[in-house]
Amino acid sequence: MIIGGDSVRTTPIGIVMFNDEREHVWRANNRECMEVVSQWADLIRKNIKNVDGSAPEVVTGSKIITSVRVAQQVGEELVRANCKQIILCYYVWNFPFFVWPFINTVGRDKPILCLSNNSGKFPGNVGLLATDGALRQAGIKTHRIVGDMDDPETQRKVFDWIRAAQAYTTIRNEVYGMYGGHSMGMETGYFHLVPIIKAFGVTARQIDQLWLVKEMEKIDETEVEKGFQWFQRLLGSRIKYDGKMLTPETLKAQIRLYLAMKKVNEEKGFDFCGLKGQRELTEHVCLGDVAEMLMNDPYDWNGPKEPTVCATEADSLAAVTMQLLKYVSGGLPVLFMDVRLYHPDKDLWDFCNSGNHASWYASRSMNPEENFKKVTFHPALEYYFKAGGASVEFDAAPGEITFARLGLWDDKLYMVIVLGEAVELPPEERKAINAETNPTWPHVHAKLHCDFEEFLKLFPCNHILGVAGNHIRPLTYLCEMSGVEPVILGPESQKRIPPIWDRVK
Repeated sequence: MIIGGDSVRTTPIGIVMFNDEREHVWRANNRECMEVVSQWADLIRKNIKNVDGSAPEVVTGSKIITSVRVAQQVGEELVRANCKQIILCYYVWNFPFFVWPFINTVGRDKPILCLSNNSGKFPGNVGLLATDGALRQAGIKTHRIVGDMDDPETQRKVFDWIRAAQAYTTIRNEVYGMYGGHSMGMETGYFHLVPIIKAFGVTARQIDQLWLVKEMEKIDETEVEKGFQWFQRLLGSRIKYDGKMLTPETLKAQIRLYLAMKKVNEEKGFDFCGLKGQRELTEHVCLGDVAEMLMNDPYDWNGPKEPTVCATEADSLAAVTMQLLKYVSGGLPVLFMDVRLYHPDKDLWDFCNSGNHASWYASRSMNPEENFKKVTFHPALEYYFKAGGASVEFDAAPGEITFARLGLWDDKLYMVIVLGEAVELPPEERKAINAETNPTWPHVHAKLHCDFEEFLKLFPCNHILGVAGNHIRPLTYLCEMSGVEPVILGPESQKRIPPIWDRVK
């Protein structure tokens, strides 16, 4: 089953192994083969943990596959367990055609990893290449990993593949809630239905922002007051009330918007969402920044919670990218930023946006008190946001970030992926850089592992997404599973070997 609710969603993983048909052979090594399957299952259970402690279920076949009937039986076991991705283990020589009664039972539409030892004693490699070759010649996409189980790099490859498969199989049954449609005519933020459904299975439902406004009128004022007092306690004088744009009432309106989005998401079954904001909400109701921040954060005044992806300006391809980044990272909050200003003298990007930088990135702490020490609420800019409210301001804490963005070329999806890091600058330098754009908005001072020209020529649009850590390999696996072309920038691109289905067309 898919686990939802307060924990990060996961899908079950199935692990099986093939063997020789000859009874005297499999009787000699079946026990050792089953130990290998169990050891891999234990490694996965131990290492694939989400940030909230949840983990996918790992299901092992009850028998090593030594015949057609056993292949069908084990396949039925994994079907009953609702396994959404399959790891085929190889340890000894096996009869390759057993893969068909197994795969035809569990279904061909699942991510498949072929995993083998590299042993002179037991020809797992030979079995893998013979069996996986049969799958590939029939057009079934698979990934291959060969290495010793105790090798840390082999383990990391397997874990990265699982993160990719978890993202791919989880998002396939999700619904994106689009509040108000794409903003200000930004067509790169439109939900391009057919290519997105073909690649990821996720669909969208558009709800007018008026629905949120009406739900805001029904929100329990006791809950609004709890949120307001929470901000008062955490921020104190760093809520810069000005008596006009930012007042207790405009801040409470933003809290109501957050609670209304939470409520409608739950009622409509939205797994992630995007908020149009401009111009209806920002000119007649309130600015969406605080609500979007809270949605993306792993906490609110009621305690820890799962981050719910919410994309500014209802940028739908950004929202899908964010949801994928959330899953490949094990449930971390995800950043949404404008590609704002490049400083060539420093080879530094200033990514900022009046929008949904999760406050988690202020200190990268699961304790909101640590993060909010560095956060200030400023009055919204009346020039753009006439309805008022708070703009959230902080500088992202230093650390590695994987930046990514889905784009379209001639209606075909691709994903630009680039590794980088948020850097810490001296206070005066940071202040001067922020003043060149907007000092009342959140900023990520980013160094990318690619040069300006490569980024400028290949990046698809004005919004960039990011998540803490290095997730280049799982995103690459994910793109290959979904048929999306990965466009990796910088030196990391040289590490990728394009799969056979990209070379033979």
